[in-house]
Amino acid sequence: MNIDRIRALREDADWSQQDLADMLHINRRTYGAYENGINAIPLDILVKLTDIYKTSVDYLLGLTDVRDPYPRKK
Repeated sequence: MNIDRIRALREDADWSQQDLADMLHINRRTYGAYENGINAIPLDILVKLTDIYKTSVDYLLGLTDVRDPYPRKK
């Protein structure tokens, strides 16, 4: 997981950890633990982050530098 990328996306959007925790319906401490690399981000939260940031899981994981999301299946 590329925690620096997740933090940068949040900061670029001018959101606090509490803002993101509210969007994800989780506790702020839980989100903070994800962002600081203390806890692994569960798959369902990772998918929600891709929707919030309009990007791909590969981008969040640091596997690509292409921020655009993949096209969705019809």
